[in-house]
Amino acid sequence: MNDMTKCYQLAPDLKICRIVNGMWQVAGGHGYIEHELAIADMTRYHDAGFTSWDLADIYGPAEDFIGEFRGRLLISKGKEELDKTQALTKWVPQPGRITRSMVKENIERSLRRMNVNTLDLLQFHWWDYNNPYYMDALKYLSDLRDEGRIRHIGLTNFDTERIQIMKDSEIQIVSNQVQYSIIDRRPEVKMMPFCLKHNISLLAYGSICGGLLSELYLGRKQQPSTVELNTLSLRKYMKMIEAWGGWNLFQELLLTLKRIAHKYNVSIANVATRYILDKSAVAGVIIGVRLGIADHINNNVQVFNFSLDKSDYDDIEAVCKKSNDLFEIIGDCGDEYR
Repeated sequence: MNDMTKCYQLAPDLKICRIVNGMWQVAGGHGYIEHELAIADMTRYHDAGFTSWDLADIYGPAEDFIGEFRGRLLISKGKEELDKTQALTKWVPQPGRITRSMVKENIERSLRRMNVNTLDLLQFHWWDYNNPYYMDALKYLSDLRDEGRIRHIGLTNFDTERIQIMKDSEIQIVSNQVQYSIIDRRPEVKMMPFCLKHNISLLAYGSICGGLLSELYLGRKQQPSTVELNTLSLRKYMKMIEAWGGWNLFQELLLTLKRIAHKYNVSIANVATRYILDKSAVAGVIIGVRLGIADHINNNVQVFNFSLDKSDYDDIEAVCKKSNDLFEIIGDCGDEYR
């Protein structure tokens, strides 16, 4: 995967793969992760060119997995190969008073767990806007960036209004991670224009709706039961589909995506991913990896082998016009968490 279209310059000194390996799945709720199989799978993703990882301090053993993977990669393939990896972690504190020492302690912990001297990207998440200490946290994180412990600061699930406050305070942000898919196009209302104006990139998750945007669910007359939706991702995104327009409209969308996929000899998930990658301000799409359980490496590679044309976008838009407006129902990016 050497083609420049497969990479994105998130900052002058940080280039990422446009498909980022999401590690929320190792935190639980997606099947038992066997340690050795997981680390072996991480090597396989790396060898296939998928060198960027999205994780968080609260994703169970994710940071430890990165640390162990990095250690093994250094021994087996050397520093030059190790330098190709990027680990984009998050700090997700409980809202409350934030002190400088608390921030430093948490960042130092992530550095130790991940076996790095500097965090490539620290993506900050905050649960409660009514608690104003998130601005203190960002100022202390900025200090750690200036000290070289963090390379860049990003955000996770912040809305446009709050990022404007950060910009007004001259907090330097390179990215915001938000839910963005054919189903959930809320970022297009306020977030995307703002990010384009201020040179902030979007990292999109939920772009294949936890696997619901796939052949597996095409042609099913009945919505899957809760028992069938056997991962946290599937249950989460089914709620989005229900709010968007329900199962019958979703089937119409899947049928449309299948026709487009057939045209290019790719999968429905490939089309759904390509659709978001082609959007303005989007740096990359995060696709969850169920390490040691499911393998999507060969399928993910196909995303870079085709382009959508105007007729494809028109066909998708024709279905989406029949859906509800999730911005009106839920609000701006991240509002579903608050």
